[in-house]
Amino acid sequence: MPIESKYPLIDIPDTDVWGLMFERKDRAYPDDKVIYYDPYTTRSYTYAQVKDTAIDFGKGLKALWDWQKGDVLALYTPNCIDTPAVTWGCHWAGGVLSPANPGYTVEELAFQLKDSGAKSVVTQLPFIKSAKEAAGKAGIPENRIIIIGDQRDPSGMVKHFTSIRNTSGTARFRRTKAEPHDDLAFLVYSSGTTGHPKGVMLTHRNIVANVLMLRAGEAGKLAWDKGLNGEGDKLLAFLPFFHIYGLTCLIHQSLFSGLQLVVMPKFDLNDFCRFIQDHKITFSYVVPPVVLLLSKHPDVSKYDLSSIRMMNSGAAPLTRELVQALHDRLKIPIKQGYGLSETSPTTHTQPWEDWNKTIGSVGTLLPNQIAKYMSPEEREVPAGKTGELWIKGPNVFKGYLNNPEMTENALTEDGYFKTGDVGHQDQEGNFYITDRVKELIKYKGFQVPPAELEGILVSHPHVNDVAVIGIYNEHQATEVPRAYVVPSGGPGAGEKEAIEIVEWMNGKVANHKKLRGGVRFVEEIPKSVSGKILRRLLKVKAAEEERNGQKAKL
Repeated sequence: MPIESKYPLIDIPDTDVWGLMFERKDRAYPDDKVIYYDPYTTRSYTYAQVKDTAIDFGKGLKALWDWQKGDVLALYTPNCIDTPAVTWGCHWAGGVLSPANPGYTVEELAFQLKDSGAKSVVTQLPFIKSAKEAAGKAGIPENRIIIIGDQRDPSGMVKHFTSIRNTSGTARFRRTKAEPHDDLAFLVYSSGTTGHPKGVMLTHRNIVANVLMLRAGEAGKLAWDKGLNGEGDKLLAFLPFFHIYGLTCLIHQSLFSGLQLVVMPKFDLNDFCRFIQDHKITFSYVVPPVVLLLSKHPDVSKYDLSSIRMMNSGAAPLTRELVQALHDRLKIPIKQGYGLSETSPTTHTQPWEDWNKTIGSVGTLLPNQIAKYMSPEEREVPAGKTGELWIKGPNVFKGYLNNPEMTENALTEDGYFKTGDVGHQDQEGNFYITDRVKELIKYKGFQVPPAELEGILVSHPHVNDVAVIGIYNEHQATEVPRAYVVPSGGPGAGEKEAIEIVEWMNGKVANHKKLRGGVRFVEEIPKSVSGKILRRLLKVKAAEEERNGQKAKL
């Protein structure tokens, strides 16, 4: 039988995102509460300033460009405290926000602009050249490029968003309300392992539901209190706002719950630690590579991180070894959550008070969802057995833009989303995610999850970081696991050290999980901005090694 959430059903109001954020009657904090804070410039937004700025920006869009319901505004920028107001200003005007990775090339950005049908692009001055080129390729006029942040275009040719919000003659415009079930709030692009990214269509109801579901899941006896200074918890935000993890868990949750969000444009270890120390940060959403740095990097010892009550990791599997290493060094508890772009994103989280009871679990199913684990033959498997996770709930996306075939393959007729993630549940209803379906290594009919091996390897004293992939071995006509290791001693590691790691590892795993593909030393592990290992790049590297005569070991 499908697994139902242990949480009581929550009421999801029939409203759009703007209505949830700015028209609710139960807000428990004042208008002048600072919600978004830039620690580099000390610039900030209170709740009232976010709302007023968003309304003015939305009016400017309508006045200048006759903004219509469903028009798409692209966001091509690192994290910025102006982003929330621009986002909700777009929604006020009836638009759809489509965030893009600021690391995209011109061609990659142009694809998203074309595919989404974007009418305008928001960026920052350092990215203006690429934004202009991509906009040109997508047929977007240059006068529809907008700058946010502290810098202005010195030529005056590109408008700053403040000039949009200060457009005259806008008093006559009114908010365009969205139909929650049908109208899109966000069009996010998920990175595929091959081909172009997919446009994930998230409705207003999807986002409203997930904000409330996450709030219910974080409502334990330890969650969101008055913090160290009576103003409530402070969150440190470096996770990208162009990713659904940052969009929902950071931007939306902070405003909804009245939590101050200290915003970093990108991750920097020393700044991250310094801001925790100086601003008495109490909570941070992180990813496994950051947990790894905090547990091993010597610079961390320079700072007082004792104000942190809890961290939450997502975006990639977090292993028991990493949880233990962080807690052993810093005494910081860390829980795990799980979600996908297609689920708005959060579907599971560990309760605050249970973080050390089910280490390695992503927690329990958030309210208003049901789930099941399915075999490759699409038969449900019982608790304890491995399968692909399928999820159904109000947070599940509408489909992939311009791709009905892929949508049909991802969504079942009765509303389940096939996540592509492999795992199992235990008898108590805790869920475990071990890997992606397509990333499992198949050794002689056995399935080997790379993330499990990585979790063990990273606990080795001479391993700073690691990724495991499957390499085809002609002699055995099967894939074998190979580890790419960033050694703690630097680039001088050689064959002797590789053999030592292989032998150490082989003593800790079952026969079919042994590192028969050996160990290769690298300077860094390629990862996406959300912390996911880019295994396809390692596959390319492995192919080059094979061509150069470095054969996999038996």
